[in-house]
Amino acid sequence: MSAPARPDGTDARPHVFSPEAITAGTRRIREHAHIVTDGTRRALGVDFAPRSAAEVVGTLPPLYPEWLGGRTFCEAHGVRFPYVAGEMANGIATTRMVTEMARAGMLGFFGAAGLGLPQVERAVGELADGLRDRTNWGVNLIHSPAEPELEHRTATLLLHRRVPCVSLSAYLDLTPAAVLCAARGLRRHADGRIARPTRILAKVSRPEVAEKFLSPAPPDLLRRLVEQGELSAEEAELARCVPVAEDITVEADSGGHTDGRPLGSLLPRVLMLRDEVTRRFGYRRPVGVGAGGGLGTPAAVAAAFALGAAYVVTGSVNQSATEAGISDDAKELLARADVADVAMAPAADMFEMGVTLQVLSRGTMFAPRAAQLYAAYRAHPSLEDIPAPSRAKLERDVLGASVDEVWERTERFWRARDPAQLTRAERDPKHRMALVFRWYLGSSSRWAIDGDTGRRADYQIWCGPAMGAFNRWTAGGFLAERQNRTVVQIALNLLEGAAVHTRAHQLRTYGVPVPDSAFAYTPRRLA
Repeated sequence: MSAPARPDGTDARPHVFSPEAITAGTRRIREHAHIVTDGTRRALGVDFAPRSAAEVVGTLPPLYPEWLGGRTFCEAHGVRFPYVAGEMANGIATTRMVTEMARAGMLGFFGAAGLGLPQVERAVGELADGLRDRTNWGVNLIHSPAEPELEHRTATLLLHRRVPCVSLSAYLDLTPAAVLCAARGLRRHADGRIARPTRILAKVSRPEVAEKFLSPAPPDLLRRLVEQGELSAEEAELARCVPVAEDITVEADSGGHTDGRPLGSLLPRVLMLRDEVTRRFGYRRPVGVGAGGGLGTPAAVAAAFALGAAYVVTGSVNQSATEAGISDDAKELLARADVADVAMAPAADMFEMGVTLQVLSRGTMFAPRAAQLYAAYRAHPSLEDIPAPSRAKLERDVLGASVDEVWERTERFWRARDPAQLTRAERDPKHRMALVFRWYLGSSSRWAIDGDTGRRADYQIWCGPAMGAFNRWTAGGFLAERQNRTVVQIALNLLEGAAVHTRAHQLRTYGVPVPDSAFAYTPRRLA
């Protein structure tokens, strides 16, 4: 196809070299983009129907959001897009969210952490019935050092109900429950390949923890599970030939449990470790490595893929989705957040270990109030040893009730959930104090989920800087409206924008003078 020349013989297509044309060219990602010269090679532009082959100095093939990550990840999980909606605890990642993700050709995990076994069982039943013909969904299993029995019973439930994917999170070391999920049901195909009925994704933020999931399960844990009748000898033998996890997510600075590591440093380190472990054990299929934490804009998602991530996992931003199981009041606080409106606070599930997690700080006093409780726990051997003025201050300003009232509520909770905790508290005053303080930490999340505005200042909302970046990116556009923030629209816009950003970067690396405006993608309704 040729463009006509002007009567004076000059080029009728100067727009091909204009900043506006180049910016528009970055948006047409699903077409071949030809990099053309004006004949003097002093200018490069973007054209989709050049006059002749002589003026073409390069051609970029079509680019689809589906192709940004690893094709093996998509094939293994039966998904169209290399995108995962992570497991926000206490059911904030709802069954509805997981269902919508599965139907859109993505992967989502139900947030089982913090819930009792009956709640998890109901959610698993609902998902299994509603997604009967699909395998691109899963449930979270969180490391629970304070409640190992609950962790193990949850793992057994997920295996019994044949949940296709299990996401292991917050693990400091491998536990019998984690290894059981990875090894139960392993069998060898006729061609020698080992089939895995349960696909394991593990979140890691430290290389030493990543190596545990990249390696085969420890022999002593396998032996113990065989002796207890939870694994067969054949399953244990096959487990020595495959990594514990089929995929690992490198979790950078994020909401909830986080080490706050930068993705640009951590992901390349784990990718190199993955390659080293693959060679060491001679795996047929290398473990897939994805990225999570801080992914709230197309630029961040594009950067994660550019670093080598096979897939991306989003978390904080999905709390603002219509399907998220958190109150509108809490979502309104999230909508006001900027990137610096986060803080570290003690974690309820690992309180006695001093583990912290990242929460929203703007609009809530949870972080400093929880820190007061941990300081009192560190300074005193029991509740009775806290000086009366300090104890009264904690009751008035933090707990909102007397210690005796809180203990009554705590007793009722643990009597139903794990009576062994009460037995231990009778022997150990320090543990009794921890349970009282953990009541506040656990309740504060529930207040945010339920929208108890009387305790708004105590809302615990897990949140990373990605939420603030997302708010700034979506301001004034389609996703600024709460009713438009479905988990699928959030995902599709992040992926589409990441593809546009990637195309702009490609053109720039080939010498095209790509204007800054080409890297800005405005969210819109996507099919």
